[in-house]
Amino acid sequence: MAESRSSNRGAKAKAKAMAMEEEPWVKLIRESLTVEEEEDVDTRVSVFDVPKQLQVHKPEAYCPQFIGLGPYHHRHPELYGMERYKIDAARRALKRLLCAAAGPSHDVLDELVNELMGHDLKVRAHYHRYLELSREALSLMMIMDGAFLLEFLTIHHHTAAEGEREGEGASSSWTKRMEHLVDLGGSGTGRKSAHGLILRDMLMLENQIPLFVLAMIKAKCSSVSVDEASRRLTLMVTELMRELCPFKMEGHFPETSCDVTKHAHLLELLYHLVVPVVPTPTDTTENAHTTPPFSGHIVEMPEPEGGGQGQEKPSACTGNEHAMMQLFEFIALKLKGGRLGKVMKPIELVVKAPWNKLAGIPGVESFMSADASQQEITIPSVSELVSSGVKFKPTSGDLSTASTIAFDRKTATLRLPVVTLDGNTEVVLRNLVAYESSAASGPLVLTRYTELMNGIIDTDDDVALLRKRGVVLNHMKKRDGEAAKLWNGMSRSVQHSRVPALDKVIEEVNRYYDGRWSVKTKRFMRKYVLSSWKMLTFLATISMLLLTTVQAFCSVYTCYRWWFGDLVAVVPSDSE
Repeated sequence: MAESRSSNRGAKAKAKAMAMEEEPWVKLIRESLTVEEEEDVDTRVSVFDVPKQLQVHKPEAYCPQFIGLGPYHHRHPELYGMERYKIDAARRALKRLLCAAAGPSHDVLDELVNELMGHDLKVRAHYHRYLELSREALSLMMIMDGAFLLEFLTIHHHTAAEGEREGEGASSSWTKRMEHLVDLGGSGTGRKSAHGLILRDMLMLENQIPLFVLAMIKAKCSSVSVDEASRRLTLMVTELMRELCPFKMEGHFPETSCDVTKHAHLLELLYHLVVPVVPTPTDTTENAHTTPPFSGHIVEMPEPEGGGQGQEKPSACTGNEHAMMQLFEFIALKLKGGRLGKVMKPIELVVKAPWNKLAGIPGVESFMSADASQQEITIPSVSELVSSGVKFKPTSGDLSTASTIAFDRKTATLRLPVVTLDGNTEVVLRNLVAYESSAASGPLVLTRYTELMNGIIDTDDDVALLRKRGVVLNHMKKRDGEAAKLWNGMSRSVQHSRVPALDKVIEEVNRYYDGRWSVKTKRFMRKYVLSSWKMLTFLATISMLLLTTVQAFCSVYTCYRWWFGDLVAVVPSDSE
């Protein structure tokens, strides 16, 4: 009886705990269903979860390591250390707002929270994931994260004139509180580790907040119009993008004509600066060869023997080896009816074995087949191209411009954009590719560019050649070896991308390389001489086995008299 009562009490306690856990969820759902839609929300999703196929290879490049911005990494324990700085930044922003207002501090905070709550649906529309945060909690989080981000941008660029216009006399207190987080030299060298970590975290796909929220907070705290706040924000953000952009954009980088509030977030803005939207005419021929919709699987590309478009992975038996095996079968058939018929049976079984299927067995494959396929496009390396007479020329501009990546067959010149490699480059490129694979509706231009660089860079010698020709500006600590590892580590993409303009460049480079006599000679030697050693070794082994069998057979039977008996009868003896 007592046991049943205790079990009932336990069940009731468990049910009560579950009900308490469900209360916030029920409240949030009721609030979401009953709230009136203040505006027509046509905002596209712009903040996505990084695809698992990308994240699994280097998760630290996609998850913030120092500061969380936005709801995806909100209140993560490993990022708690920066919460106090975000609260301090929000407090200073409210102080400036309080100076311009004529009311108590809590009224100022409530006014800002209510204004952001009025755009709750628009904020949530930016995120692919369902946000289990109330309207008030989401608004408070945006105020904290947005205030810190605005303060970091302001100090990072030393906008003293901006501070004077806003009537800020407390800029020195900013620097005292954040001087150990920001490189106050303004050079963007990132001498302080925290400075570089914040810059990297700011451009991670899952660590974004909408730019229109920043403009609203700045307008409110600066007592200016939203348009003026957007203009000031554009100046700061454009300079940041110029610093963090891995490509040299001289003459192509916008100054003040780019309104940042027309873009979703910092990463999306940088992507559209690197790959601006260029309307292209519909080409039915191109559309016929486009890739099917993404099925969620990585497509592996076979590795070529040494350049050339459309080569297939070599099988266990190439053409000349197959002809030699047919010849061996013919000889075995002729000998089958003779005295060595029984000896030839095991050899015949070996010859007729399904070697193509056996070559696919793990363990046997390493001996029988070619090297395992790599996820690379089919194009020679930089070293191979240079040895065949190809020259490299650095260019500046966005990746959508046809002249940025091009190949001139007459002068054998491959034009590539100048790319700067430093401590931030890999994180920036990886997150740009992740955003492109999730949001882009057209060709994956940046993804194809990374595949191209991965294809032509195999070793540190390839990086050194590009560095000497001005295509790569390498500021990494371990120089060329680390740079080669960077490009080779970015080989796995969500799907195999097809970009007609870049594919044409790759095809032209391969056609030029395949047409060189030095390449043809090397390929002939590899195909007909070096690649035949497996079959020659196999035939030598069979021959040794055959001769050993014949020797053992003749040691028991008088093979000499059987085969050469007539010849012995003709030859006269010495006694005669």
